[in-house]
Amino acid sequence: MFRIINFSSLIKLAVGLTVFFSIAVYALILHFSPTTSLFKLFSISSAVTALLIFLIGSNFTARRIWSLMRLFDGSLFPDINGAWEGEITFEGGQLTARAVIRQTLSHTQIDLHTPTSKSITLESTPVSESGQPRLYYVHRVTPQNPNWQIYTGSTLFDVRYVQVNGEKVLELSGHYYTNRKTNGRIRLRQIGGDCLQDVSYY
Repeated sequence: MFRIINFSSLIKLAVGLTVFFSIAVYALILHFSPTTSLFKLFSISSAVTALLIFLIGSNFTARRIWSLMRLFDGSLFPDINGAWEGEITFEGGQLTARAVIRQTLSHTQIDLHTPTSKSITLESTPVSESGQPRLYYVHRVTPQNPNWQIYTGSTLFDVRYVQVNGEKVLELSGHYYTNRKTNGRIRLRQIGGDCLQDVSYY
């Protein structure tokens, strides 16, 4: 399975940066205060490690690291954070749909809304199959009508760029299946990068 980035490489990079910056800061301190003990190096390395972990774990910083890494490796999974809209097609009809996606280096959360229901993510896994980015998505749907039963579904999204009015935008497209033995197709297109946008219908 292909995750967004290679965590083995990321950990090696974090360790290398920790050692480098810890020694550099310690050398700088020694330059101005030659009597500083070696114990300070361990304190500095702990602080540098904590800072690097915070930066890597922060969504704001992670997206910048991610964008930078995509400059060197275009095959990395695209950044799908933001607001989306499209439709759900099923036997006998179609519903408009809106979603907000919050994605970090370690997880992907999709909140999908239609005029009659809300869905939350139970599990999502970004993968690359023969160079094609895809997103496995398992969700729980809560209908607006309290008399309707809550159910679960799964979708395998193709993640691709499409041309819309001469502009290149990201699209998620795939078939869904539910435990109510229903199926259909979901298509969503990214309309913005704001992960805080309200996309609910009710």
